[in-house]
This record gives sequence, structure tokens and C-alpha cells, in this order.
Amino acid sequence: MNTYSYQGKLAVVTGASSGIGEVYAGALAARGCHVVLAARSAKKLQALAGEIQRKHGVQAYALPCDLSKAGAPRQLAESIAALGLTVDILINNAGIGTHGRFEEIDPEREQAEIMLNTAALVDLTHHFLPGMLERKEGVVVNVASMAAFAPCAYSAVYGATKAFVLSFSEALWAETRGRGVRVLTLCPGATDTGFFDAVGSRDMAAGSALSTPEKVVQAGFRGIDKGSSYIVGGRNNYLAAQMGRFLPRHRAAMLMERISRPKEH
Repeated sequence: MNTYSYQGKLAVVTGASSGIGEVYAGALAARGCHVVLAARSAKKLQALAGEIQRKHGVQAYALPCDLSKAGAPRQLAESIAALGLTVDILINNAGIGTHGRFEEIDPEREQAEIMLNTAALVDLTHHFLPGMLERKEGVVVNVASMAAFAPCAYSAVYGATKAFVLSFSEALWAETRGRGVRVLTLCPGATDTGFFDAVGSRDMAAGSALSTPEKVVQAGFRGIDKGSSYIVGGRNNYLAAQMGRFLPRHRAAMLMERISRPKEH
């Protein structure tokens, strides 16, 4: 295990105003890392930045933005550059989900989901990974989900975006091995955040016990130190993630349909 030193580094955390992103920002700051906080809510970000600076004595920058909008990742990168900051660590955490029968879900919501969960993540990685490779040091953590490992009926678009994140990130892990940059896909199971409230249903959790954001973030730190390509927090979640290796794909899809079916149907 090769422990990564966060002291004095600068991390960008997207989706930082709540949940996993908020906890990640605080945990990085506790390790001596300066942080750039990105999310839609300016008020929440400014409050969190002030709290982090008072508690940990590091610099915290609140840069509100809606990364589901075209051009927003580039604008965020330009704002960071304008501050004269060099990004050492990128935590691509921002994401949204949808749940329900595909034909009944708002198409605009799902287009925003695709933009935020995949396009913005790729764009931000394009902006910051080259500098890390040039300096031969850096970290990229892309937050996927247990949904990345099997077709997710009633969350078809969400699951597909997270499968994209897993495939994309594992490929980057392979490309950057031995070049000083660590790339990790963090795959949490159902987690006690505001995610399900935003989705409007807890059916996506399929009856799973909820983990905590703190446990998810700790898994992320372990994965980076181990040099893993991906990490799933929790033994039961890890075993469930391997299901797709042993079941025919159509059977995995049928199983997910049964356990994720909206209760009103």
C-alpha cells in the first residue's frame, strides 16, 4: 500500500454542497488539503467553505455552477485558473438520478442526468488530468455506483451513466498506471444522503440498508492508497457487484427489474 499525501495539495470536489461531496471536502481538508467546492447552491457552498477554513485552517473556495449545463465544466476550469490555482486532485462526485418507468420520466431531466453524470465528468477530467500527468502526480476519483454493475430497470439512464463512468475510469486507470496519477472509480451502494429525496423515491435502494457518506469516503481513500482501479464499500455490496459475472445478462436484468420495481405498479 502506497499512502498518498494530501498535505498542501488542492482538490476540486463537485457536488460538494451535501452528501458524499460535503463529507469528501471535509475529509480532504482534515488531511491538510485545500479545496475548491463546486455545486449549484451558492449559499450552501459559501457556508461550507467558511466552516472548512475555520475548522481545518486550509483555503476553501466556493465556486457555484450547474455542471449539467453545456460549457459549465469549461467555465469552472477557467474560474479555477483565474484564481491561480493548480489542481492536484479531482473528485468527480456530482450526479443525479431518476427512477420510474422509462416512458414516464421527464426527458429533459434525463438529458440533464446524462450531461452531469457523464459529459461533465469527462470534460473536467480533460481539463485537469493532463496537468497531473505532466507533473507526474495527482488523483482522480470518479464516483460511480453499484448501479454500474448490472442493467438497472426503472433507473435505466442512471445505471447506464454509472456503467459509463466505471468503464471510462478503469480505462484511464490502465492508461495512467506508472505515470504518477492514481485514477479510482468509487462505487457506493445505497447511501444515506439527499439523493433519494431528489429522485422522489427510495425504490432505487431495492431494500438495501443505507451506508453513510463517511464510510463511502473512507473507502475512497483506501482505494487510492491501494492503487485500485475501483472500490466497492462494504462486503455485501462487493459480493452483489460480482453478480453480473456469474449470471447471464438477461437474468441479471430480470432480477434487477424484480427488486427495483416501483411499488405503485
